Amino acid sequence: MRSTIRAVAALAAAAILALPAAAQTYTDCNPLTQDCEPVSALGKTVNIDFSSASDSFVSTGAPTYGSDGASFTVAKSGDNPNIASRWYIMFGQVDVELKAAPGVGMVSSFFLQSDCLDEIDWEWLGADNAQVQSNYFGKGQTTTYNRGAFHPNPGNQDSFQKYTIIWTAEQIVWQINGVTVRTLAPADSNNQYPQTPMQIKIGAWAGGDSSNSPGTIEWAGGPIDYSKGPFSMQVKSLKVQDYSTGTQYSYGDKSGTWQSIKSNGGQINSGGSPVEESAPAVTSSVNGQPIPFTPSDKSSVYPFVPDATTMSTATTTFGNYPGLPSGWSVSDSGKVVPPSSAPATSPAASSTPSSQASPSEPSSAADASSTVDASPTATTLEVSTTLQNNVATTSTIPPVPTATSSALRPFVHVGLVLLAASFGVLSVIL
Repeated sequence: MRSTIRAVAALAAAAILALPAAAQTYTDCNPLTQDCEPVSALGKTVNIDFSSASDSFVSTGAPTYGSDGASFTVAKSGDNPNIASRWYIMFGQVDVELKAAPGVGMVSSFFLQSDCLDEIDWEWLGADNAQVQSNYFGKGQTTTYNRGAFHPNPGNQDSFQKYTIIWTAEQIVWQINGVTVRTLAPADSNNQYPQTPMQIKIGAWAGGDSSNSPGTIEWAGGPIDYSKGPFSMQVKSLKVQDYSTGTQYSYGDKSGTWQSIKSNGGQINSGGSPVEESAPAVTSSVNGQPIPFTPSDKSSVYPFVPDATTMSTATTTFGNYPGLPSGWSVSDSGKVVPPSSAPATSPAASSTPSSQASPSEPSSAADASSTVDASPTATTLEVSTTLQNNVATTSTIPPVPTATSSALRPFVHVGLVLLAASFGVLSVIL
């Protein structure tokens, strides 16, 4: 009988311990090769003040918050503070007030990225207080490394400046303090134009760490000297306009084209005609920049790849974002609002500036009552047992990871029931 009890307990434990890996496999999904679940859509415009942590973002590496906004600090090898939005946008404009981190080998990153590795970047090297780099990737392709460009940006480590990405179906625009420094049209992208739902990601990392490849260290300006740190990037505020509407975005097929993207409860808006008719020429390109963030590549830390030990835990990582709970919404200030607090209606607000909106497409509207599918809130189950000496004790089952998908919920409940049953049988036997 005791062997049976041990078997039941082992089975229950195995069911629970298997959840982090299963949840991560579920959420780490490339829509170009797999059938993936829809993702949460922002579907409106939000203004986020980073003087305190925003629940619209998932963080790793412990960013800190204060009057100067969020600080992303690297003090030693392995430090990699970063945040990623719980929601996605489908074309839009993003403005960030940011002060880059100093230090040879340091890299400050602000970028948009999709699940199929479309990417639009701003990056600052700590060894260069006078320039910033723009870059883009389509579907994670790295057949060439000449897409990046340098732009004058004096004093980027000394004061907060505003950096903008305007992203439509017709054009990508990079701006510094409201001045356009680069544009990209699909025809000029070598078939690598970013065009799928994007998360917002921000963070700092040590490109000059000795664990990186020689090419990455060279691109980052050289080896980092941690004794001269700590090194901090600061982000004061963020404004995000999602040009499309709805509560979820999904891939209609595996083509990775924007025309294949579907909206639940709204529509996909392309963003209208080009913002800039004539763009400044790119006079200085970037060569040797590391490849874009690839979840399958655990050897690189560019930009936010956790180490191998993190991959087997329930720690939030690139593939473990819990998203918005069902019925919750995002306020105009970026606060995640539960159903009981959400207003019944919300006034319509244009998400697309009139100069960018297509005459044939309505502007996006704020939808404070939007709902998305997401994982259940983490739950801790306490099971009381009576031991042979009649001393009552309480055993706590580890919390169910918040990133568990609906497809995995039956396994969660089975694991909990089996473990609870094992304690019940044990108390009867003893």
